[in-house]
Amino acid sequence: MFFRLFKEGFLFAINSVIVNKLRTFLSLLGITIGIFCIISVFTVLDWMEKSIHDSISTLGENVIYVQKFPWSFDPNLAWWDIIKWPSVSDRDYQAILKKSAKSQTACFAVLQPEKIKYQKNIANDVTVGAITLEFQDIRSFEIDKGRYFSPFEASSGKNVALIGAEIAQKLFEKTDPVGKSITIAGFKTTIIGVLKKEGKGGISDNGMDDLTLVPLNFGRSFINMRNRFIEAQLMIKAKPGVAIQELSDETTMILRASRSLHPEETSNFSVNRASMLSQGLDAIFVAINIGGWVIGGFSILVGGFGIANIMFVSVRERTNIIGIQKALGAKKFFILQQFLVESMLLSILGGLLGVLMIFIGTLVINYLWDLNMYLTIGNIFMAIFISGIIGVVAGYAPANAAAKMNPVEAIGFSF
Repeated sequence: MFFRLFKEGFLFAINSVIVNKLRTFLSLLGITIGIFCIISVFTVLDWMEKSIHDSISTLGENVIYVQKFPWSFDPNLAWWDIIKWPSVSDRDYQAILKKSAKSQTACFAVLQPEKIKYQKNIANDVTVGAITLEFQDIRSFEIDKGRYFSPFEASSGKNVALIGAEIAQKLFEKTDPVGKSITIAGFKTTIIGVLKKEGKGGISDNGMDDLTLVPLNFGRSFINMRNRFIEAQLMIKAKPGVAIQELSDETTMILRASRSLHPEETSNFSVNRASMLSQGLDAIFVAINIGGWVIGGFSILVGGFGIANIMFVSVRERTNIIGIQKALGAKKFFILQQFLVESMLLSILGGLLGVLMIFIGTLVINYLWDLNMYLTIGNIFMAIFISGIIGVVAGYAPANAAAKMNPVEAIGFSF
């Protein structure tokens, strides 16, 4: 019986769409826009969360980052005091290597924007990372072409570099960069490798795609290591089985001793870790989620009134048929369910149109900007579920009115 009712409701819904195309389209527009708003927000949010989590995972859950500036807000620290702090230095790096018992490895890195040239091609404001050899043991990345620095190249400060995928595209286009010579800050440098493309998104924009890596001892040639405002950081990886908090506490103790800080003095450095970023972003994702529901909720509310309106019109147009059905013995439940199925199907149709718009939008976005954004199965089912619920709620009043009609009055009804 249910399937017969469903089939009849479906046929009535299709007939209503065919006969009254414009009216149906305008009525479903609210549902379509509402589903588009909500599911598009969730789709973007899913992409943001995945990109950020992937980006954070490259930082390492068992790695701490010693830097001048903290990653999270501390009410006990004033920004004007932090600016006065010295930058992380090679001396801090050496102190960790000598005294740390809980670290597996440590890397010192300094970042600075530079101009890179290859023949007539120029890449401006490229972030050049002067790093120690241990960088490959801490930061997760892949090399597409070529190789990483050798221990000799790192210790001797050879003029060699690894370039990101975007830099390779800007300077060399389709030519293989490995073995070619570029100019960094006036120094002729040989490219020994190209980093694999990581893509856009996350907390680091293009990741390592716009980064150029050189040995730290080569970087000393054009970077003023005594500048207290240089962007320097110390990356420390914990030994297996060592908690990140233990490593953080030990690092704080070692660096405070190395910098000759008294017990009552505040540490003049920040010990950061990936979990700080995750915790700070949770509230943002919740706010975006709520915003999506609010924005889409108003559109769905309007769409619900549109569905209710079209169902009242449908009941009025089929009053004679309802009277005949009731005269032949049709129960109230039969009439009620018949119109509820029609209302639900019309609402789901509007929801599917919204989902289709989002799907086409993701294809266009991925084609234009290579963001790897996609519509999940979960969001599709959510759109269908929300649409179905709105259809039932919006269609109940007209369906109930149809079910309560007097068969004699209904048969004799005319416009």
